[in-house]
Amino acid sequence: MAQSRLEKIGTIFTRIQGLLRGGAMKAEDKPIWYDVYAAFPPKLEPRYDRPASNLPIRRIFYAEDVVRAKLHKQNRPNETISLTDHRRNTQSQQFVQLYENLRSQGALDEQRIYETTLDLLAEQRQQLRSEERADDNLGTLPSDELETNKSSLLNDFQQAEEQQTTTPTSTPGKAKKEGVGINIDSLFKD
Repeated sequence: MAQSRLEKIGTIFTRIQGLLRGGAMKAEDKPIWYDVYAAFPPKLEPRYDRPASNLPIRRIFYAEDVVRAKLHKQNRPNETISLTDHRRNTQSQQFVQLYENLRSQGALDEQRIYETTLDLLAEQRQQLRSEERADDNLGTLPSDELETNKSSLLNDFQQAEEQQTTTPTSTPGKAKKEGVGINIDSLFKD
């Protein structure tokens, strides 16, 4: 029984048990679940030939699933979702939260709540976009300041180039004393 890997011959537990008894598997190599299974065996042994139960599969739907399905059916959200970002809610999560808030107030019927929630979500997206644009504009300089910064940077490079061409760097000690940049000969010296 231990040599076969067929599921029809015994269970995974009996096969591991046979490997341990026969010495083909060391005790330290046994699976983590083995001791738990041995201490608490199931009521019915999990064999391949055991008949399946005739219990009907229950359909599990939450109230928000119906709302989310309606949203995705009529308005396809076009966003990129990062599964590692737990701080930000997706558009469908935001929609369900807004929908539940409006429904808890109880003033409108279901269709009207849906339409109002779509409008509120669109307004929120618009506000986020305008805030992002404002943040981007704060990070950039006006065009006249940008031009002056470019020209001053260009002037700085030109002045540095003139200083390097006019200052002779014949001896490494002299260059260090005058503070005129880096001596390249000493950098690549073996």
